[in-house]
Amino acid sequence: MEGVYVSERIIPVPTSISQEAQAMLRAAVQYDGTPHNALYPIPAPNDRAAWRQLQAAAEAHYAAALNAVTNETSTEIETRRLGTATVHITLPESPRLKDCVFIDLHGGALVFGSGDTCRESTRLQANRLGMTCYGIDYRMPPDHPYPAALDDCLAVYRHVIDHYGADRVVLGGRSAGGNLALATILRARDEGLPFPAGVVLLSPELDLTESGDSFQTNRTIDVVLPNPLMSNNLLYADGAVLSHPYLSPLFGEMSAAFPPIFVQSGTRDLFLSNAVRLHRKLRRVGAPVELHVFEAMPHGGFSGSPEDKELAEEVARFVTECLQAFVP
Repeated sequence: MEGVYVSERIIPVPTSISQEAQAMLRAAVQYDGTPHNALYPIPAPNDRAAWRQLQAAAEAHYAAALNAVTNETSTEIETRRLGTATVHITLPESPRLKDCVFIDLHGGALVFGSGDTCRESTRLQANRLGMTCYGIDYRMPPDHPYPAALDDCLAVYRHVIDHYGADRVVLGGRSAGGNLALATILRARDEGLPFPAGVVLLSPELDLTESGDSFQTNRTIDVVLPNPLMSNNLLYADGAVLSHPYLSPLFGEMSAAFPPIFVQSGTRDLFLSNAVRLHRKLRRVGAPVELHVFEAMPHGGFSGSPEDKELAEEVARFVTECLQAFVP
């Protein structure tokens, strides 16, 4: 046998996390222990009509969840077009870091998270960080596969550093947005652009080949991402090689010249191996990196628990340290 046999068992909700986090894990599974998110069939990569249907359903769900979080603020959002890219720009109600920008790349498995979801996420990030936020509503498949999203991210990054200076910019992304954030760094370097002041990668989807250990050990245990996303990855890649660094930035060449990078995951995150492997790779070349792994946290967090608040505070601290020279 080429592995470890594990008999059928129930993985309990741990008491080592907050009551709110425990409640989230319990609510995420049905009566027989199957995660609710495991019940949704994923279309084949070539079934474009089914993907569009799934996108419409997902956008309504994501937007409603974010509106519940952001409806307390009246922060204005301006939407612009920068070439092929759509970007939502928000100035916070109480800015702490003036003339600095956080570029926010939304999650959504490289297929979901656009429109209202992206716009509300931009508003949320701006107020959490106390700085101007550019949320890139990047193009996605099935209509716009790779490299459309990366082209959009690079175009906005180029625009922002031209107007503010790279040392006043922090780039960040969640899940698929983490993929695009690190891929943008790699491509910016390859095209002779300067690095930003820092990078935030939250549960990043860095390896579209899904070769890491946690894709096996955390399968089903991650109640948010119980199953691999290979169909999404193939749809996004549109025939390109999944291991290419612009698709799987974990495999890109890295050096000590990289900017400070904040990496986060959880012990139940399907993408835990992505974070762990990136952290070790950056450490080996002497690049500045922080790794934050939260107990029992699935992909994307606990939906508003004390652990999520702690993570948000850590991110704000990291961003402020990256931009320390511009703190009043």
